[in-house]
Amino acid sequence: MAPLKSVCIFCGSRPGTKPSYAQAAHDTGLLLARDGWRLVYGAGDVGLMGEVARAAKEANGATMGVIPVHLMGREQGKRDLDQFVVTENMHERKKVMFMNSDAIVLLPGGAGSLDEFFEVLTWRQIGLHAKPILLLDVDGYWQALISLMDHVIAEGFADESLRDYFSVVPDVPTLAASLRAAFA
Repeated sequence: MAPLKSVCIFCGSRPGTKPSYAQAAHDTGLLLARDGWRLVYGAGDVGLMGEVARAAKEANGATMGVIPVHLMGREQGKRDLDQFVVTENMHERKKVMFMNSDAIVLLPGGAGSLDEFFEVLTWRQIGLHAKPILLLDVDGYWQALISLMDHVIAEGFADESLRDYFSVVPDVPTLAASLRAAFA
């Protein structure tokens, strides 16, 4: 039997302004459970983080949450996970999440989600890994980020290859197909 594949989800600790964001998080949690992939995420029980984890748990999916000690109160650490890891700081959190995943998915989120994305993107750019990085572009949420990446390339601060290190998917069914292809 092949080892369990794990998908790291970076996303907001807030729900955002559109119901479609929470729906995408919910559908992503169901997708992971249905396809037998473990959710690795920030261990919060709020915002999109809580939504993706509740959906995965309700569908009997495997879950691993990683939270720094200083966010236990703010993000309401979700305790009913299969694995619950408390780290000393944010840097350790990102490292543990990354090391325990086979692919990275970025759902809508704020500065923390952007920090997580840029860290794994930079690691990919300098050759530290070859894990798939997928941006779930719910209702065009990541279009400004994609434009920024194009601007960085156009202004000579990155090679065209930077765009090859991540993929943009418009919806959860396309995300599912992309992950299945990556894990085949």
